[in-house]
Amino acid sequence: ILQKERKNKKSHYKKTKMARGPKKHLKRVNAPKRWMLDKLSGVYAPRPSTGPHKLRECLPLAVLLRNKLKYALNGTEILSIVKDKEGLIHVDGKIRRDPRYPTGFQDVVSIPKTGENFRMLYD
Repeated sequence: ILQKERKNKKSHYKKTKMARGPKKHLKRVNAPKRWMLDKLSGVYAPRPSTGPHKLRECLPLAVLLRNKLKYALNGTEILSIVKDKEGLIHVDGKIRRDPRYPTGFQDVVSIPKTGENFRMLYD
């Protein structure tokens, strides 16, 4: 009889869930300082995709196009530039359609439509 009563009792302990997989978001405050993002213009920053450069040593294409080169004002404009059929953005000679693609040291970002080439260097 005692065993049956124990099985029917519900435990009052909270079950904690563990994180599943890698982190997918990045807050602006936690973004690398060399990206020079201001704190008050939003909550999130574009987290770089996994690729050839580390998170702390790269600059996503979205930050490069919006904040450094001033080609776009917001995220939807960046998407329309990067996802274009013609392949407007080339990194090291290959078309990149991921706005979060990590560009790193000595990468060449070229825009054939304007004829501009940029090499990523440390400041």
